[in-house]
Amino acid sequence: SRQMLHKARKMNPDAIVVAAGCYVQAAAAEAEKDPAIDIIIGNNRKKDLIAILEEFQAKRNSTEKKEENAQEWVIDINHTKEYEGLSITRTAEHTRAYIKVQDGCNQFCSYCLIPYVRGEGVLVSTPPDEVVNQVEKLVERGYKEVVLTGIHLSSYGVDLSDEINFVKLEGQPLLNVIRSVAEIPGLERIRLGSLEPRIITENFLQGLVQVKKICPHFHLSLQSGCDSVLKRMNRHYTTVEYREKVELLRKYFFRPAVTTDVIVGFPGETDEEFEQTRQYLQEIRFSDIHVFKYSPRQGTKAAAMENQVPPEVKNNRSDILLADTAAYQREYAEYFLGKEENVLFEELAEEDGEEYLTGHNERYVKIGVLRDEAVSRGFGENEIHKVTVKKLINMKK
Repeated sequence: SRQMLHKARKMNPDAIVVAAGCYVQAAAAEAEKDPAIDIIIGNNRKKDLIAILEEFQAKRNSTEKKEENAQEWVIDINHTKEYEGLSITRTAEHTRAYIKVQDGCNQFCSYCLIPYVRGEGVLVSTPPDEVVNQVEKLVERGYKEVVLTGIHLSSYGVDLSDEINFVKLEGQPLLNVIRSVAEIPGLERIRLGSLEPRIITENFLQGLVQVKKICPHFHLSLQSGCDSVLKRMNRHYTTVEYREKVELLRKYFFRPAVTTDVIVGFPGETDEEFEQTRQYLQEIRFSDIHVFKYSPRQGTKAAAMENQVPPEVKNNRSDILLADTAAYQREYAEYFLGKEENVLFEELAEEDGEEYLTGHNERYVKIGVLRDEAVSRGFGENEIHKVTVKKLINMKK
């Protein structure tokens, strides 16, 4: 984040540079003294950006000189239940919109600052009618697909219910809002953001599979395929429990795309523990894996743990898993050869000198049609068409 802020200042010395979100929420004093930054905005004030900019510009015009320290709009988020409600009517993507329906996390993973910089365990959800209202506005603007997201999406509705344990709720509040969104005319697809494994139950999936607009594409957070590492991470499941959740998804949905996150080089991760993770991933056969090299966050328990893994070891382990992931991606994509797939076309992309109209099927496999063929068949952006998959190419994401 600091590198990008300094790059912004270097690229345009006269710009107003704003640092916003978790970094400044955790390190406001440090950011305030950074000469690259004009304004710092905490997690609950991003929605006020325009007013803050206007106030800053007016002050700058009146003084005609740059302030020595950045102006700060950061509240003590741990003593408020104010929700960072960011309603939108359009996004940078023209076919898919991301709707934030939940904020906050109370899981306190040992490597993560989010519970501290987003309210120290406070969970807040957007009321269902507001979610529906946002999606209706987006559909009116032509969006055909929405992604429901949150900091800890699985806990959606905990604050709207008498229950305080999202596990006992079995995902019913989230399921109910999904059902409501699915009733909106003109909306074609619903995807879900990252889910916590414990939300995946028979009851939840029995209801979810009845929602015909839901995409069989699930991001189920893992982080490690080794139980001893999961325990140090303070993750609230075992590899056996996680495998059961994946099997449930595959029981209720035909060939679902199951993706995940994995952290390599977590403090104390031995060669044997890494190999356990690699073997576990090979057994599960995800359709895609996001691989991250552990990076310490000041103030977390993991940052103070002994046996921090050297950077060169992290790099090597990351390279190994990225190579494995490429094989899993291709293996999953090969199934679709010769199959007819419904593709929501999104944009033009070039690969090996050829231009394609590209998009994704319900399982988030990227599919392209040569531009000339797309034109001849009357295909356009933000349209869903059925095509037959003929070959695989390594098209950039």
